[in-house]
Amino acid sequence: MTRPRFLPLLTALIVAAAAAAFPPSPAAAGPSGTSAGPGVMILAGGALADDNAAVYGEFVRQAGGARARIGVLSASSATPHWSANQVGKVLKRHGAAEVTWIPVNVKRDGSGDDPEHAALAASMTGFFFAGGDQYRYVQSMIRPDGADGAVLAAVRQRFLAGAPVAGTSAGMQILAGPAMITGGVSYPGVRDGSRPGYFDTDEVLGYWPAGGFGFFTSGLVDTHFDARGRTGRSIRLAADTGHDRVYGVGENTALIVTGAGTAAETARVVGTNGVSVLDLRAAQVGRVDGHWAISGVRWSYLTDGDTYDPGRWQVTKAATTAPLVPADRSAAAPTADVFGPYALLDAALDLAGAGRSAATTGRTAEDEPPFVVGLTKDARFAAHTRGGSEADSFTDLALSIQVG
Repeated sequence: MTRPRFLPLLTALIVAAAAAAFPPSPAAAGPSGTSAGPGVMILAGGALADDNAAVYGEFVRQAGGARARIGVLSASSATPHWSANQVGKVLKRHGAAEVTWIPVNVKRDGSGDDPEHAALAASMTGFFFAGGDQYRYVQSMIRPDGADGAVLAAVRQRFLAGAPVAGTSAGMQILAGPAMITGGVSYPGVRDGSRPGYFDTDEVLGYWPAGGFGFFTSGLVDTHFDARGRTGRSIRLAADTGHDRVYGVGENTALIVTGAGTAAETARVVGTNGVSVLDLRAAQVGRVDGHWAISGVRWSYLTDGDTYDPGRWQVTKAATTAPLVPADRSAAAPTADVFGPYALLDAALDLAGAGRSAATTGRTAEDEPPFVVGLTKDARFAAHTRGGSEADSFTDLALSIQVG
């Protein structure tokens, strides 16, 4: 993303002084005490359980463990102080020494440019972005000309020096690069396409062209992915905006990213659900009976312990998984609402374990017009299990969407 990164001289001096007083956390520093590069980024898909030690614990450890000083940003919330307080309680239960609310708030004009808030941010060893509405982060932390506000500039400086950054739900979405999703659901999104801007209705698939904070740029990201049936909306947005990859992160699950924005970027899945990686490099967009259609999308679903190399587009399976031997059965009947909660994922996992079926379809509940999502196993497809007879994850399932 191209965005100027300027601060007024006074703010820059305050930020620099605070950063010098609080060097990078031990977890982020190299053997000589110099930064090892950008900090770890934890992209949580939302509904993050308070007892999810794999996610919260990893974040606190990266921020310095018992010496962690974590800044919570919650401008996305309608009740920002309460939200930050709740996050702080959870982080302290997972071992953080100190958790501080950085009081940026859309209701307090100019708080994202307050030098004192920027200095506070510059003193932190890690940052957690709470959920809510990601557009409020845009309003409060990015200036009208697209430049970082003072607080965001301080956070960015600390992240590039090795401090970890985590976000859940809207707090994850705001870390995205260009064409950040601002709202919408799958059916009207597929039917009508996307529109730039922010719209106070789920009937419009909206996106912010300049993006969020631009910390994570190797693909579009979407949250609450399977629980809210968001596959359709993210595929349509990616196709409309020229993106060839989507990361759809499930609830109570995170993608832990190291080396973000570098040639060494890698990601690991942690949590109770999974992360979908949608590959649109060979996708074909057209029209069927006058309506938008797409084919050739490749879908991989990764679960706890799986890793992904975006530079190589390569999945490495966790050691706890094994190739699945499909059962001698056919796939179940198509779902009545393919964009309903978990419907498409359930159909894909069922197909993965059905030895007699090479393909299945599911229809939308809406019928003006109805859309059909097709799933096909071909020679590239592979399914894995964790010691059972059912699929836990899969790679390279072919996906299409068209009216039908």
